[in-house]
Amino acid sequence: MRFLALGDSYTIGESVASEERWPAQLGALLRAEGIDLGDPTLVATTGWTTDELWAGIDHANPQGPFDLVSLLIGVNNQYRGRSRDEYREQFAALLQRAIGFAGGNPARVVVLSIPDWGVTPYAARLERDPAAVGADIDAFNAINRAETERRGARYVDVTPFSREAAHDPSLLAADGLHPSGRMYAEWARLALPAAREALGGM
Repeated sequence: MRFLALGDSYTIGESVASEERWPAQLGALLRAEGIDLGDPTLVATTGWTTDELWAGIDHANPQGPFDLVSLLIGVNNQYRGRSRDEYREQFAALLQRAIGFAGGNPARVVVLSIPDWGVTPYAARLERDPAAVGADIDAFNAINRAETERRGARYVDVTPFSREAAHDPSLLAADGLHPSGRMYAEWARLALPAAREALGGM
């Protein structure tokens, strides 16, 4: 079975080994359960916003249908101060595109929430108010959750666990911003039930 993972640094696994990326770890968990899932096809680049992911998909031109499609995008929209209205419009379009890659079946699409980078040492170096960043992330996640539920795709909330990095440095990579393989392992565990259901519902 085929797995397409769409996103930004959190999907490509900035600052971790390829096998530590959450899509790779999710695939390993599924294979351990006897599900014959191939390595994920990644369309993701550090720094991408919603419109840049759209262009990246155009360039990569992945050929569906895929049995499982994941989507995690929006942190760079928030970081750059882009509007929530724009995010809603562009996220909704990306989600519809993801559903298309899943053969038109929204039940095969798993959306992950945006993690909270406001708790990281990187945010502290920028003198960003963690409470303000967190509130903004919550607002963006309210949008992506609503759009996901409206279309019947599956939603996985990794944001609460991402905030554990405020008092557990082992959850962050050496750059002090991106998740470590340990955090990605928890994201994979959180996504496992939704992914299992997505693949089992075929």
